[in-house]
Amino acid sequence: MQELHEAPLAPLTTFRLGGPATRLITAETDAEVIEAVREADASATPLLVIGGGSNLVIGDEGFRGTALRIATRGFALSGTKLELAAGEIWTDAVARTVAAGLAGIECLAGIPGSAGATPIQNVGAYGQEVSATITEVIAYDRETAETVTIPAADCHFSYRHSRFKQDPDRFVVLRVRFELEDADGLSAPIKYPETARALGVEAGDRVPAAKARETVLGLRAGKGMVLDPADHDTWSAGSFFTNPILTAQQYEAFLARAREHLGPDVTPPAYPAGEGLTKTSAAWLIDKAGFTKGYGSGRARISTKHTLALTNRGEATTADLLTLAREVVTGVRDTFGVTLVNEPVTVGVSL
Repeated sequence: MQELHEAPLAPLTTFRLGGPATRLITAETDAEVIEAVREADASATPLLVIGGGSNLVIGDEGFRGTALRIATRGFALSGTKLELAAGEIWTDAVARTVAAGLAGIECLAGIPGSAGATPIQNVGAYGQEVSATITEVIAYDRETAETVTIPAADCHFSYRHSRFKQDPDRFVVLRVRFELEDADGLSAPIKYPETARALGVEAGDRVPAAKARETVLGLRAGKGMVLDPADHDTWSAGSFFTNPILTAQQYEAFLARAREHLGPDVTPPAYPAGEGLTKTSAAWLIDKAGFTKGYGSGRARISTKHTLALTNRGEATTADLLTLAREVVTGVRDTFGVTLVNEPVTVGVSL
């Protein structure tokens, strides 16, 4: 276990933003993770858990407490059953499952961050979500001071949400277990229209899992969503806002506003999201509200490749980022009557 004081946190985040932590502990085993958590809890010290740092917005003042960086390693594959330590690099784990001929998470390739973060956010992209393959989450329960195994059914997964996100101070994820599919090297059925078009297949078709993975990586790279230190479009947290889910009444009001603003024939993106609910596109809302690719003149701007990503162009501050984010939220709300919600976790700051 490594311990540093007044340690910078910005290098541990994909935004490269945020001030220092009073103390930074790097834990390489589950036992070290638990020890650090118990020590913080016993002394009533604020605790910030960091995995890959790809979903964090840390304030410029930093974090007055203990930051715990989980750097555990472990990839155990037995047949179609996979167990990942929380600190495993997610995109590497996806590549290894595809190389093993298994399907179920191949379209989640290129997502930055660690395996332990995936159930918290119910990570998803290109027609797949981890909730479809997670069977159990092993976590340290700070309320009972015990290690617990939580079945998927008790994780309360929904769109970019889970029990762990709902109660962020209770559980520290240690390991995640998955049940994948042996489809003779083929992918799971392709669900996402953009992926199907790029592959030249119909929705529901299967393709070689390796081809699906490579195609998704290409799509993500084209949007600046595969990490590249030389590309400031990737100095981000990926999608900064979640896609809004609207009730029937909210959607009708939104549609009326959209047609008033853009013309009577406009048809905004709309996808079923459960009984009486419709999901629309945050990227579409942002673009149509006037915040196009590359928007901004300061050190924090919208990505030149994708309107849903806010980026650090170099030497930005968290305050710069939040100023831009608030401008986008206000503009979309004023134009369409829809309030965007940030996807990354904020520490010491808020929109």
